[in-house]
Amino acid sequence: MTSPASPRPEDPAVIEAVATGIPAALADLGDLVRIPGMAWPAFDQTQLERSADAVAALATQTGVFDEVRVLRAAIPGTDEQGQPAVLATRAARNGKPTILLYAHHDVQPPGDDELWETPPFEPTVRDGRLYGRGAADDKAGIMAHIASLRAISEVLGDDFDLGVSMFIEGEEEYGSRSFARFLSDNRDALRADAIVVADSGNWDSHTPGLTVSLRGNARFTMRVRTLDHASHSGMFGGAVPDAMMVTVRLLSTLWDADGSVAVEGLTERDAPTPEYTEQTLRDEAALLPGTTPIGSGTILSRIWNKPSITIIGIDATSVAEASNTLLPEVTVVISARVAPGQTGSEAYESLQRHLREHAPFGAEVTFSDPDLGDGFLVDTSGWAVSMTRDAMRDAYGAEPVDLGVGGSIPFIADLVREFPAAQILVTGVEDPHSRAHSPNESLHLQTFRNAVAAEALLLARMNATSQPG
Repeated sequence: MTSPASPRPEDPAVIEAVATGIPAALADLGDLVRIPGMAWPAFDQTQLERSADAVAALATQTGVFDEVRVLRAAIPGTDEQGQPAVLATRAARNGKPTILLYAHHDVQPPGDDELWETPPFEPTVRDGRLYGRGAADDKAGIMAHIASLRAISEVLGDDFDLGVSMFIEGEEEYGSRSFARFLSDNRDALRADAIVVADSGNWDSHTPGLTVSLRGNARFTMRVRTLDHASHSGMFGGAVPDAMMVTVRLLSTLWDADGSVAVEGLTERDAPTPEYTEQTLRDEAALLPGTTPIGSGTILSRIWNKPSITIIGIDATSVAEASNTLLPEVTVVISARVAPGQTGSEAYESLQRHLREHAPFGAEVTFSDPDLGDGFLVDTSGWAVSMTRDAMRDAYGAEPVDLGVGGSIPFIADLVREFPAAQILVTGVEDPHSRAHSPNESLHLQTFRNAVAAEALLLARMNATSQPG
């Protein structure tokens, strides 16, 4: 890469174009939030088609793409097609690089509507935040791309030389089941020198973050059986182990007394972390006053560099239907976050081995439906990383922080495998109070403005560089 001109004479005009375009971008974001597009089969799948069509229309209206298509890819190992994705492409000209912009238009289910202060699919602004399901994760990521493209097109004209592809996925929240196939089917259209994955967060609402490490994941279902059929707890309780008692005891072996993961074979990463206080954790995670944090080491090392295990679902008798019965079986869903550097498959094997070895009273333990993903570590020495940091600093007026993220974006491993020469830039519009996946999800409006400005500056500056190699 030569002449990575930063800053550029057109930077002030880019910033001004972003500022004037924010009201329209937020209005379009509100329209997207109103579409309840969820990839789970239990939900109306036509809403995902609406969502994809709306994103395709926004991409077309920018005027910068040579082609905009709504596409699907096959789900490997099945006869099914994945959810609709938007692929927009613009060829590079005059020796300029190409950048791929990623986000996703599907959202998490809203959960219990009663926990929302305002309806989840009715965008609402209050106290400097836009509330609604998908307002932050990840429809704001889509609009950051669209708004930044509008801004540079206004300043540079729609005949600028930078190559741009945009891939807006439709099933990220449902496991990106067709993602790898979509990449292979559209390899030439998606090939790029740098890839912006706008699906992460920032240090806080006014300090930008560039995500440089992500934990992997190992999610699976475990069934515990002790009886061929239910029995009366008064008749046999005290002599017969019921499945719930066995499950409780078995699950408790996953953690030490301080809450640290106690599974042999799950690894940790040794890496420094920025200062982060317990009070900050309490504020951002909403810990109750009497609840203490778990684990050992620095707080961020526990979140970024060590494994964690959460029980995220359980099938057993409900409270409403409780009876004096010994349960014959219990099913739980276990979600483990895996330290960067260990594969999801290695972690899954360790978890299965631990649970089999620790099953009390000879209980039958079986496993199914594994969903595995590898972590990610960014090579921070590349030219695109440097340009991104500069753009963030100039847009936010604050020094960017290199972040680890406790969550997982497993498909990044697919991007790295398919495009090994591309630099992966994991950015985002969220802040620690966005509550992605939770009731009252929201977008901090000033963070959104700054994120759009940072991406627009990055695109404009990349347009002034020559292709690497």
